[in-house]
Amino acid sequence: MSTERTPDVRKIAERVFRLEAEAILGLIPKLDEHFERAVELLRGCSGRVIVTGMGKSGLIGRKIAATLASTGTPAYFLHPAEGVHGDLGMVARGDVVLALSNSGETDEVLAILPPLKRLGVPIVLLTGNPTSSLARQCEVVLDVSVPEEACPMNLAPTSSTTAALAAGDALALALLELRGLRPEDYAALHPRGTLGWRALFRVADLMLMGDAVPIVPETTPLREVIIEMTQKRKGMTTVIDGEGRLAGVITDGDLRRLHLRSGSIDDLTAGQVASREPKMICADALAAKALEVMETWQITSLVIVDQARRPVGIIHLHDILRAKIV
Repeated sequence: MSTERTPDVRKIAERVFRLEAEAILGLIPKLDEHFERAVELLRGCSGRVIVTGMGKSGLIGRKIAATLASTGTPAYFLHPAEGVHGDLGMVARGDVVLALSNSGETDEVLAILPPLKRLGVPIVLLTGNPTSSLARQCEVVLDVSVPEEACPMNLAPTSSTTAALAAGDALALALLELRGLRPEDYAALHPRGTLGWRALFRVADLMLMGDAVPIVPETTPLREVIIEMTQKRKGMTTVIDGEGRLAGVITDGDLRRLHLRSGSIDDLTAGQVASREPKMICADALAAKALEVMETWQITSLVIVDQARRPVGIIHLHDILRAKIV
């Protein structure tokens, strides 16, 4: 009978998560003028950012290139081994190279440095060895070294690749902020993706306005309120005061709860029944944000008001669903 203990897989996973999280947090004290210089070089690039790396660093580099491109910085990945066999022809003056090498001694990356230098292309290096052969030949070196890999043998690239990926994300998102990329710009880069679709629609694009908005004054008898709600078919109505400002809302749920109470509803008015703190949203908000509010509060409609708090529209859950925001 075997006496070997079965490893506790939860503890293994916990150790991995902790070490990789610590690897990312360990980058914060290393943020200095070198990071700022790297961002300046990438932002000032008149061509494209060429990301390169071998092995696991190359795989991380592909993701960084994709993130840069999707957030407004033209970029592509160059495999260094293919580079020395002709693909360096894709690099031109005005480009900037972002290289990844944990050891800083990767032969394939070292091999493409001379032709890059002849082109005058500046190189930003993400490395775990800031005194390496590569580091000595690059314009900017970002130290992404980690104390320990999550691998129990401290061999397989794990914490180091996580740290490099986080550093690449930090560069990409710093550039996004500096370029002032707007949600609609992001959507234009993702025309068929769910992320772009979610970023494209605003409340103003989907909200109901004019006669489609159910509105009753506070003094409206409750039976007439029910008629307005039935005709507009939105499961609710806005209630306004004497100056046309939003005073509250009445929903189908309010009417059901009222029905369960004893007594006649004939003498009730909209103002007596309305919920006085309705959930609202501005017309410029993303439709995805409206959906988030609805899900949080378990409601199906939000009211849009102008600066004077007059209701100008409503957005219903069904309007969002028809737009395929989700």
